[in-house]
Amino acid sequence: MNRADAEILWEVACVLARDAAKVSRAPRHGEAPLPPLLFFTDPDRTPRPWETAARLPAGSGVVFRHFGRAGARDTALRLREATLARDGLLLIGLDADLAEAVGADGVHLPERALDRAAALAAERPRWRITGAAHSRSALMVPGLDAFVVSPVFPAGGASAERTPLGAEALAVRAGTAPCPVYALGGVDAGNARSLIGSGACGVAGVSAIQAAFGPA
Repeated sequence: MNRADAEILWEVACVLARDAAKVSRAPRHGEAPLPPLLFFTDPDRTPRPWETAARLPAGSGVVFRHFGRAGARDTALRLREATLARDGLLLIGLDADLAEAVGADGVHLPERALDRAAALAAERPRWRITGAAHSRSALMVPGLDAFVVSPVFPAGGASAERTPLGAEALAVRAGTAPCPVYALGGVDAGNARSLIGSGACGVAGVSAIQAAFGPA
């Protein structure tokens, strides 16, 4: 764990969440609040994500993306145990059946599957549903609790070939989105503070969160 980086990321995430809460609706009764910080897992970059999840600040969230890899159910159960212990949110990437099986709080949809959001929201009114938004048009899809906009800064993984938006363009998209927006992609302790005032409701990340909060 890199305590200095962890403190910066959590501080910025909480500032963003407080600012966004001033203009967003309050959670409905029985609805899990949106966390300030979202840890996105990746089978290659975060091979033991439950270890990082167990060290996240209370009230953080985890998005488990298994991409069809073996052992997904076991990992999801470990993450459910870790997030419950930290009063955190667990979303399962794309796989609604797995989310139901492990008692997750909802799902995260890739941009290509955003058309499923409205049906899932109707079927599971207590679930939190977030979705990836790489394009402006994606932000118009109804039925989501939050969008995860990326890449904000130069990033690795699947976003490595995409042109980063920057904080100013993120602010424009956050201002036009129909629901809260998370900043994902290259966000780390060195640039996180530039997101303050962008309108984002929190910080999301893969490697930076793993490096800051994960085991040494």
